[in-house]
Formats: sequence, structure tokens, C-alpha cells
Amino acid sequence: MTETNPTSDVFTNAALFIGGEWIDNSALDRYTHLDPSTGQPCGSFPKGGITEANAAVAAAHKAFATWREVSPEQRRDILLKAADLIAASAEEFAAIAARESGHPFNPNPASVRKLVEYFRYYAGWTDKLEGTTIPVAGAVLNYSQHEPYGVVLAISSWNGPATSAVMKIAAALAAGNCVVLKPPELGSFGPLRLGEILTEAGLPPGVLNIVTGGADLGEALVKHPGIGKISFTGGIQTARSICRSAAENMTPVVMELGGKSANIIFDDADLTRATTMAAHMGCVQNAGQGCLFPTRLLVQANVYDEVVEKVIAYVSKVKIGLPFTPGVTMGPVINEQACNRILSVIETAQREGHGTLLYGGERLGGELAGGYYISPAVFGNVDNKSALAQHEVFGPVLSIIRFDTEEEAVALANDTVYGLAGYVHTQNLSRAHRVAAKLEAGYIGVNGFPPMPVNAPFGGFKQSGYGREGGKVGIEEFLRTKNVYVALS
Repeated sequence: MTETNPTSDVFTNAALFIGGEWIDNSALDRYTHLDPSTGQPCGSFPKGGITEANAAVAAAHKAFATWREVSPEQRRDILLKAADLIAASAEEFAAIAARESGHPFNPNPASVRKLVEYFRYYAGWTDKLEGTTIPVAGAVLNYSQHEPYGVVLAISSWNGPATSAVMKIAAALAAGNCVVLKPPELGSFGPLRLGEILTEAGLPPGVLNIVTGGADLGEALVKHPGIGKISFTGGIQTARSICRSAAENMTPVVMELGGKSANIIFDDADLTRATTMAAHMGCVQNAGQGCLFPTRLLVQANVYDEVVEKVIAYVSKVKIGLPFTPGVTMGPVINEQACNRILSVIETAQREGHGTLLYGGERLGGELAGGYYISPAVFGNVDNKSALAQHEVFGPVLSIIRFDTEEEAVALANDTVYGLAGYVHTQNLSRAHRVAAKLEAGYIGVNGFPPMPVNAPFGGFKQSGYGREGGKVGIEEFLRTKNVYVALS
């Protein structure tokens, strides 16, 4: 079947968004983005630097003086309008994701519905941010109140560019902050389209600023004394650098980082359901490029062979191809560098005996040769101490590990520096709760992959970060508490 290819003007009109103006300074270098499905250029945008960082922060501070006084009802209505506009533009956002990231095209994908849900959910919080009255002795009124930080720096991830951005900016705006958004070089077009949407929804100039660029831009923003709080999604090495730079001004930081999440299948699980989830979310969805994906599959010994057989049967039938081709369920990894790195991980794991490669792991050729396609790689009998099991691959590579007892499963699952997510498959309710309580991770799924409800908190333990996105705590991250003590006599 021939592929259809809806498009968006954002690929040809990309510019910096500062103080309500779209700025395309011809003196700036430009970043050319390659469509990962073809390896061909699909758009470009200017690369801001220190000057643009200063301008964005200044514009946000100017806007904050009035935005903080905007009524909760007005903020609510703007966010609700943005949600409606995104819903009406679902096909366009899906097309942007397909070209920008290689995701299989769906005219009404769950990822776009999630953008709508985040704006609607946090719109509902704008008039519910209540303080408390605190009883103290004497003729005194003592109360606390929540206040925005002022200017929030949001640094979003490339593997879900629009979703990552919205999880931050919807909550920050609802709390009364202004935002400087730095989207990733590998995922800027979706966030730039959000800037257009929010402007159309009535967001005042300067309340949201979007500055595209590289590491030098990010460093300038992180070190800027005008930033009140930083919210970052990305890798551990970048996170450490951000923390060091943020420490200069004691700027608080929220970190949502990587993972090597364990997916435990016990022998009493619904094996068809469990293995379908394990295979798809472990190495097919988003070509394995997800921080919370269950990339370590722990299987009880007496069902190990059956689970392995079912996993391989599933991945062998996956249709890999160009994102706009009907029926495609798996696309490419993000770029040539990532492709070569993942293939090197697979080669090293084979050479050093980290496990046995049971299926896949090759770069695909033919009509897909120009893109960055890797077939799902399934390793069996993986050593949990090996680099394959311990390091985040961020690609379509699944490690299967055998265990005997519940205690061993928990120990293996927790034997990692990460703690973002964990998954348990069992029909024993007591075991499900018991194991979930023992897993050292911030996001647990039982008998399925949780769809990240917008009203639930998401975040990690250990080196998977700290702070939370989503739910009530997600908006509380962008509020600071002030206490007021009033002597009445």
C-alpha cells in the first residue's frame, strides 16, 4: 500500500518564540533535522545562544508581573482552550511526531489525547491551590499560602517531545509561573507547534518562551540567576551537569531520568497477556526508546521457555516500516549515532557473553536502508550483573533473566542504580501487593503497562531522579510555600 504523508507548516517556519514574537535571526546557526525513517532533511530551526537565553528569561520576568495577577479562572480558560485546539489538531501533531521521531502514524493517537488531558487536568487545579490557617497561641493569625516560583525552565526530552513539554508547562502555567522551554535538538518541532497553539488560546506574550538550540544554550539557561526552578527530563550525565550548574544559584531542580525497569512474570500469570506486554513495551513501542519501558524481563524458571517462545513469536510478526505506511507498528531509532551505538551494544553483549541473542538485532536494509531501523533484539539467559542488564540501552533490546523464587526476583529487580518503574505479573493478589511494596521504583504496574494517568504522580527513585510530574504533586512542584504571621494586638 502507498503511504500517505500529512504535514505541518512548523517544519518550514520554525523560529525562536520570545516575548510573544517568532524570531528567526539570520545570523544564528541552524540545526537541520533528519527524518529518522529516511535519513533525509525534513526541517531546520535556529540555534539560540546566550543572547537568546537572556532575552527569553527577561521576557518571562516581564510577563510574570502581570501573569501572576491573572485570575485562576482566566488561567483555567486559556488552558482549556489550548486543550480544545490540540484536540482539533490531533492529526497534525501525529504527523509531526511521525516525521520528527519516526513514530508510526495514527491520526488520533493516545499520545495526542494525553496532551489534551494534561491541559484539562491542570486547568482544573488553578482555583484549588489553597493555603492553610495554622493555630498559634495569642491574638495572632498565622497562615500559609502557595506562590509560583516566577520563571520556570523546562527542558524536555526528544523521545516524546510534545508530551514531555506539556507535562511540565501545563502544571507550571496553571500554578501561575512563566516558562522558558528548551526543547531538545532532536525533538523541537512538536513543542514549537505547542507555542502556536497556546498563543491562539490567548496566553499573554512572554508567559511561554521557546528557545531552540544545543548544549551551550542549555547551560546558559540553567546558570541564569533569573530562573526560579528547573524541570528536566533526560539522561543521567546531562542531569549531573545541570545539578552542578544549578548549584551556583541554588536553583531547585526536578529530575525525571532514565531507567532499566524490571518486568517480573511469575508462573501463575496470564502468560499470553504478560508476554504481549513484555514484548511490545520491552522492545517494539517507540523502538525501545522510553525511560520507563520494561527492558529487563524476569521470568520464573518453570515458565521461562514458554515465555521466551511467546515473546519471540510476537516480535517476529511486528511490521517495521515507514511511519505513514498503513499497518506499521514499529519505526526507527532517532538517528545514525543512536543506531550505531545500539548495534555496538548488541555486538558487545554477544562477544562478551552477557546473554544469548535469540532473535533480531540487525540493521534493516532494502527500502528501509536510508533510515535508522533495527529489528527487535531479544537476549535470553542474560547475566543481571552484565552491562546489557545494567545499562540503559534506549533502543529495541530486551534482556530476559531467569529466577526461581519471589525473593530472588525482587533482589534481581532492585539490583540496579535505576529506580524509575517496575512491573509484576501474577494472579496472586497478596503477592502482587507484596512485591510492588518491595520494588525500589517510583512507578509500578501490575498485570499490565499503566497508561500514565494524568492525575497520578510519575517519577523515580535512586538515579532515576527525584520530584514528580503528574497529579497534584505535579503542580506542587511549581509552587513554594510562604507563611504569614500576623499579630492582631
